[in-house]
Amino acid sequence: MATTDAHDDTPAAAIPFQVDAERADVADRHALRRVIGLSTELDDVTEVEYRQLRLERVVLVGVWTSGSAADAECSLQELAALAETAGAKVCEGLVQRRDKPDPATYIGSGKAIELKDVVLACGADTVICDGELSPGQLISLEDVVKVKVIDRTAVILDIFAQHARSRAGKAQVELAQLRYLLPRLRGWGQALSRTGAGIGTRGAGETKLETDRRRIRARISKLRREAEAMSSIRRTQRQSRSRSSMPAVAIAGYTNAGKSSLLNRLTGADVLVQDALFATLDPTVRRASAQGREYTLADTVGFVRHLPHQLVDAFASTLEEVTDSDVIMHVVDASDPDPTGQLATVRAVLADVGAAQVSELVVVNKIDAADEPTLTALRSSLAAAIYVSAKTGEGIDELQQAIAAALPHPVTEVDVCVPFDRGDVLSRVYRDGEVLTVRHDEAGTTLRARVSPELAGVLRSVAVA
Repeated sequence: MATTDAHDDTPAAAIPFQVDAERADVADRHALRRVIGLSTELDDVTEVEYRQLRLERVVLVGVWTSGSAADAECSLQELAALAETAGAKVCEGLVQRRDKPDPATYIGSGKAIELKDVVLACGADTVICDGELSPGQLISLEDVVKVKVIDRTAVILDIFAQHARSRAGKAQVELAQLRYLLPRLRGWGQALSRTGAGIGTRGAGETKLETDRRRIRARISKLRREAEAMSSIRRTQRQSRSRSSMPAVAIAGYTNAGKSSLLNRLTGADVLVQDALFATLDPTVRRASAQGREYTLADTVGFVRHLPHQLVDAFASTLEEVTDSDVIMHVVDASDPDPTGQLATVRAVLADVGAAQVSELVVVNKIDAADEPTLTALRSSLAAAIYVSAKTGEGIDELQQAIAAALPHPVTEVDVCVPFDRGDVLSRVYRDGEVLTVRHDEAGTTLRARVSPELAGVLRSVAVA
């Protein structure tokens, strides 16, 4: 589709087909196009009454500024999945072609009126925009459509709030929500007429809006202090693991790519696995082994397109599990319509948190759910990746070999004789080092191995002279 509306001075009669095409492009650019397949009406009538009472009915709207129409529709499909995860029922999805979002109403005043008609026809009570709206855009669009308007960021924050379970996770989500809410507070009736003259306000003339902002800033400061305290605890735990010289592997990837399923498959853990976006928020660390070498495997929060910067900042301490790891196992969903887009999105977030320099092992998961043409294209573009199915176990042995090869190798080589009564030290060598040769003598076990400098010192202190 053409993306320009240029005109020249050539007579229209000379090039009628070109003029018609340009007019069609202009009409298409300024139209709201429906995205097919976003409705989530239920087939089971027994659930209709419950859904009607409990779930919000939403209309999705996006602005297509760059890329192909397929990219725009893919983004809206993802927004629909986010809305469903948050507990909404999607009634309609609309995309408008524009050079950039309208600074006043996101989609323009005329299209906002058309959106209002769609909302009325669907009986929707919420409009979700596929982007982060400014406070002014939210207010202006709400004034036109006469229903609640939220953006993609608010939906993601709502999902995180629903799924947070640990104290640290709840505090991080609340911090992100308050940072998002602070510039979007509004006065009562838009007149800022509510004033407080009681204890705790700065004076009789302080408005309710100013009081709310002050309270939110105070709460943000408290949450930041709590997050820093919890970050110190996690830092101590990581230092304890690092003192054992055990390599660390962090699982990162797009949300719902199957990271927790891989963790369960590799470690035998029983971490929550659910076909939903952001089902896992809190990091989980388990011990695993590959080709005889032990390592820690950490599952982390998933990423998504346009991940709110408030969440990236709030979860910075959680993402330290990724930045402090020796290897990042980057999981990609082979069944997704745009797996390479997932790859680029996750790498961009990893770069933002300072993990771009960590060794990366790309793992393409869910090959059992992908069609053969997609897998063929992926194998061509991602030749170095490992292709697995956490569900069926296919490719797991190859993944174990790849992990063992990617783990950092100890650098200090020792040749010592360990007495038989120091089996604890010998087990540490097998667990944390690489045994090259071993021989059992009358004095003890003579071995040549590569170990960490700290373990080398322990070996020399107990070695038989």
